[in-house]
Amino acid sequence: MKIAVTSQNRKTVTGHAGKCRRFWIYDVDNCEVKGRQLIELTIEQSFHERHGTGPHPLDDINVLITGGMGDGLQRHLKQTGILAVATGETDPERAVAAWLDGTLKELPPGQHHHVHHH
Repeated sequence: MKIAVTSQNRKTVTGHAGKCRRFWIYDVDNCEVKGRQLIELTIEQSFHERHGTGPHPLDDINVLITGGMGDGLQRHLKQTGILAVATGETDPERAVAAWLDGTLKELPPGQHHHVHHH
């Protein structure tokens, strides 16, 4: 299983999944994280700018954890078999661990967690 976490600043779970270009990808086997790597997308590959149907670097993820996303992106991901989860948790490691053990607190639809970057 692969879990992607939006992390524009490489440190925290960030919102605006559609515009995010940096994602931590966690490789998980039997609910244990086996490794992680940072994937950086071009602007054209961001969910917001992507309009094609060709292959995408995040096609093989199973779960996307983010601080916020629009309904359209959530529907699109669901159609491609990706579970999209919005949360107020800001630490990527804790977010993945909590999702794996079933304790991740999800934001209600329409709410977004905003982390401001300076």
